Amino acid sequence: MPIATPEVYNEMLDRARDGGFAYPAINVTSSQTLTAALRGFADAESDGIIQVSVGGAEYWSGSSVKDRIAGSLAMAAYAREVAKNYPVTVALHTDHCAKQNLESWTEQLMGLEVEEVKAGRLPWYQSHMFDGSAIPLDENLEIAQRLLDLAVRSHTVLEVEIGAVGGEEDGVTGEINDKLYTTTADAIKTVEALGLGEKGRYITALTFGNVHGAYKPGFVKLRPEILGTIQEEVQAHYKLDHRPFDLVMHGGSGSTDTEIATAVANGVIKMNVDTDTQYAFTRPVADWMFKNYDGVLKIDGEVGVKKQYDPRAWGKAAETGMAARVVEAAERLGAVGTKIK
Repeated sequence: MPIATPEVYNEMLDRARDGGFAYPAINVTSSQTLTAALRGFADAESDGIIQVSVGGAEYWSGSSVKDRIAGSLAMAAYAREVAKNYPVTVALHTDHCAKQNLESWTEQLMGLEVEEVKAGRLPWYQSHMFDGSAIPLDENLEIAQRLLDLAVRSHTVLEVEIGAVGGEEDGVTGEINDKLYTTTADAIKTVEALGLGEKGRYITALTFGNVHGAYKPGFVKLRPEILGTIQEEVQAHYKLDHRPFDLVMHGGSGSTDTEIATAVANGVIKMNVDTDTQYAFTRPVADWMFKNYDGVLKIDGEVGVKKQYDPRAWGKAAETGMAARVVEAAERLGAVGTKIK
């Protein structure tokens, strides 16, 4: 199916919110990982989100070139062509743009999309994330206000992060401490700055102990129940008849099924998956190389086995492994079988 239009993306978010499930949001760094994500969504009969970080966007342009705008546009162009062959709807998203990268990446890309919209065309992406978790909340929200206006004009959705996230993501490192838990006061400040949808749609990552990277179960102290508390207290504060936030879960590696289910039950409609799918892509390649050692290397003057060192051979194994992990994510998020018919 085609990539989601802005209207279809809003429908996707509404479906997840009303249906009590969340979309896997899969980071990709190459055409092959993007194809694996599409295959996984199709196998799960789940729509989904494909996203790229600033480092991923640079890699898309060529590891020696590192042009984040060119890489972002290349990724979107590739996705638009190949997604037509898969029976699911996917949205494209730029992920974790820190303050220092706004001018050279997300703001520049959104500015180009404003011009596309003015010309009667669709934006390349459906949503963009500003990661203000490393700066004071007031500054975070001041920047988010500017970006929300830009999102409205580019017909995209803004994602914001309220609170700190531990671990490392694209060079931004957060400490693992009590600051990893967003408060109701933080959430009310967010509404004061960004509104409740009347200023433009945004989705929100409220932190509840999230940490980027790979950790053994139990290391990360997630408290997804605080999401429900924040939703209830902000709803009561503004006398709403509905939950105020559509939420995003970051740093989910090592999370238990119960923790993920609790987060989804409390309003999470999107969960980022990156570290786990990286491993799921690479692990079959390692297995292939070990099992076909004599074939992939030209040892002692021999010629090797072309069918074994052909990148398509081990690439298929990598794609299969990553696609299976995408299906697992869809299962844990309750998204299996929820695709738009």
